[in-house]
Amino acid sequence: MLSNALLLSGSVALISGASSGIGAATARALAGHGAAVALVARRADRLDTLAAEIRSAGQVAEAFAADITSDGQAAALIARVTDRFGRLDTLVNAAGVMLIGPATDAPLSEWQRSIDLNVSALLGLTHAALPPLTQAAQTSPRKVSDIVNISSVAGRQAVGGAAVYSASKFAVTAFSEALRQELAQQHVRVSSVEPGAVATELTHHIRDGIREHSESWYASMETLQADDVADTIAYIVTRPRHVAINQILVRPTEQA
Repeated sequence: MLSNALLLSGSVALISGASSGIGAATARALAGHGAAVALVARRADRLDTLAAEIRSAGQVAEAFAADITSDGQAAALIARVTDRFGRLDTLVNAAGVMLIGPATDAPLSEWQRSIDLNVSALLGLTHAALPPLTQAAQTSPRKVSDIVNISSVAGRQAVGGAAVYSASKFAVTAFSEALRQELAQQHVRVSSVEPGAVATELTHHIRDGIREHSESWYASMETLQADDVADTIAYIVTRPRHVAINQILVRPTEQA
């Protein structure tokens, strides 16, 4: 029986949003289970630092700087990854933004950015990854592949002051479930992870006057850490072929 460190040996995992937060933590976790990890984000310097860290631990990592919201970037990225590694077994869509605030007077550009990254980029990357993921489920020793989409508790219960963010995460949850039904018989598992409050850079991008309130709310509790969500993702993708974890809601104990 394989040890935990080898459960993903020989597999390749692509993680978007890997320059920080949940994406970076997930890359470390999956590499620790033996996967070769393809690190994807716009910030090349951070990706290079993370790749060097993972390689220093004797694991396999490669940085792929890309803006997955740009037309054509998703397909080109998947081609680069499969050219480099020869396969793709796991896709973790962790890239996202949380641009919250009242709808009145909200910049329309924030709404568009939320849809572009949280929804459109996720759809584009998933679409491009389906052929190699389907092939991996047929040909890999594990005979299974995985898509893990990071949704949110806001994708389960709409929240005032976060209308478009909630809408984007509802879309992720719905897409994940519908795609799961389509791919189940091919052993391409599709999962959505719905975190509550996590200590990441998400709050840093909220506009002035709203960010302070959000940070105060985060400070009122012992939040999740990125590693907690990464552990959840690692649990999902290391299950045996016949076990699918379709949806997980994970919140800080203190979050009501």
